Amino acid sequence: MIAYIDSSVLMRVLLGQPSALAEFRRIERPVASKLLKVEGLRTLDRLRVRSLLSELEYVKAVQEFRDATDAVEWVEITDLVLDRVCGSFAVGLGTLDAIHLVSALVWQEKTKMRLTLLTHDVLLGRAARALGFPVLGCIED
Repeated sequence: MIAYIDSSVLMRVLLGQPSALAEFRRIERPVASKLLKVEGLRTLDRLRVRSLLSELEYVKAVQEFRDATDAVEWVEITDLVLDRVCGSFAVGLGTLDAIHLVSALVWQEKTKMRLTLLTHDVLLGRAARALGFPVLGCIED
């Protein structure tokens, strides 16, 4: 599966949280915005600062994060991405979710290959479906 990964999916898998996406293991070609690096490493640091991860757990988690993202095909946050993020979407998205969605769109348009979007965020999933993406990981009520 060629999949766009947002941070909610990767972090649940890495932190061994409940309801981690089983399909994550089926990804053959992972794609993500460079934003994923920022969100993932900030999350780990925040957990360390709040004493939810020990120093050793933090070091291990950072290494696992780096290992897990080694094969990711990164989408740069370019002026094109930012200009499109300023546009309107079918769903009221926050800035970071809009960056993820536009990054997936830009990659798909550039490569002419179909992406499945992986997210646990309901609004991002809904906006992605409105644009024709298959979505895994978020459950609609």
